[in-house]
Amino acid sequence: MHITYLSVLVALLGPSEAFFRMSCPGRLVRERLDPIINPGGVASHVHTISGGVAFAPTMTYQDMQAAKCSTCTIKEDMSNYWTPQLYVKFKNGTFMPVPTVGDPEDMHGGMTVYYLQRRGDDSNEKLHAFPEGFRMIAGDTFARSFGNDSAAKAISFACLGGPNLPETNNMPDFNCPGGLRAQVFFPACWNGKDIDTPDHKSHMSYPVGQEYNNGACPPEYPVHMISIFYEVLYDTAPFLEHWNGDQHPFVFANGDATGFGYHGDFVNGWDVSVLQNAVDTCTDDSGQVERCSAVTQFTPDECAACRLPEAVNEVNDGHLDKLPGCNPVTYGPDRAAPTQCNDGVSLGVRKVDYVDVTQTKGWAYVGCGKDNIGDRAFTGVSFSRPNTTVEDCIDFCTASGFSYAGLEYKSECFCANELNAKYAPRDGIMGACVSKCSGNADQTCGGWAAMSVYHACPAGGSCRNNEQFGKAPEGKRSLTIDAPMQRARRHARDLV
Repeated sequence: MHITYLSVLVALLGPSEAFFRMSCPGRLVRERLDPIINPGGVASHVHTISGGVAFAPTMTYQDMQAAKCSTCTIKEDMSNYWTPQLYVKFKNGTFMPVPTVGDPEDMHGGMTVYYLQRRGDDSNEKLHAFPEGFRMIAGDTFARSFGNDSAAKAISFACLGGPNLPETNNMPDFNCPGGLRAQVFFPACWNGKDIDTPDHKSHMSYPVGQEYNNGACPPEYPVHMISIFYEVLYDTAPFLEHWNGDQHPFVFANGDATGFGYHGDFVNGWDVSVLQNAVDTCTDDSGQVERCSAVTQFTPDECAACRLPEAVNEVNDGHLDKLPGCNPVTYGPDRAAPTQCNDGVSLGVRKVDYVDVTQTKGWAYVGCGKDNIGDRAFTGVSFSRPNTTVEDCIDFCTASGFSYAGLEYKSECFCANELNAKYAPRDGIMGACVSKCSGNADQTCGGWAAMSVYHACPAGGSCRNNEQFGKAPEGKRSLTIDAPMQRARRHARDLV
């Protein structure tokens, strides 16, 4: 085990070392996409992705600037940040994603991104914002041993809640009751010319000297940028029974069981002038982004509502027989070898979180709206049942004489004749409807304070779902818009 004796990043920050810390409380999506390394195609391994909702297999800076939301709190930042997902390998040989601390159902994920004003020897040195379209990666996905250079030192792990031990450059071989924090520090010295290079690294450099996170820039890389640093806090403690002696059961999605191959990707989506203003004026040393007047913020609920459906045609969560892609588990010390992967997985239509009942029920999906337990969005009749489905709720509301149906938190159904604008789904925002229906795990029934909303189509009129995030498979016709109500009324009586 290689130990780094550098202290925790923020512990020794002095008054001149200002920074601001941005929370990303929501996960945008988890899948095999990487528009830097594999633009337009399926990536080699699964990433957990945060940031602006414009994330796609290919995307431009202009696309990112048009995004309506982000899973990170700063509104002027539509950048994307991603790292390989951590999995646990059970003793029976299957794999499952490890959730982040505070998210036991693995619904939201998230990370923290630090922006740090780390100058060189000159305390008045100008630090620069990232330019439009800027991209870079940090770390080496094939590394399985310590490289003893700045790039290797920039990958680290902190064990929380356990013995007071130094951070390590590999995943530690002891349990972390408070979680395992995976960390990556990006290079901050730019050549001043290229916003990207073929290897996505050589336009950037770490500072000269022994410290990867501080110091002067080399002459070939004269532009000193703001420094960025990622943290992802994984809840590893629940898997203690799957350790094999002192060997932990964890492996990153790229097959790396050492941690030396951990890495991060960054695509700049900031309003550059705002970021430069923040770099110049947000000089507080507390890290509290609330003290940075250059930026405004989304609420945590708004971040959680910012999501994307998956675009890769594969399953990457639950119990898996192998890691997605062609990623055998490797333990080092030799470098992992690139694999030729012909697993037949391709990009497809994004998976959506609604059911198409336009033909079967004559209702259309409106979107994922909000709710408030103290001020309900829908105040008509309601029920909560352990076997709730979308169709059950629609039948119940139809039979009760209501034209809106809302499903919430797995098993709850609410009816109304009006949709209050403050609770209505918002354009460009998928919403926090992440709960599987209690009666059909293939359907989505809202979430916590989030409601899957359906509306009765007008007789003889158009009946179209909200398809801005994708199109659901069309259901087979079994009940038309003008069909008699008796069938629905009988079903509703059975539910009460």
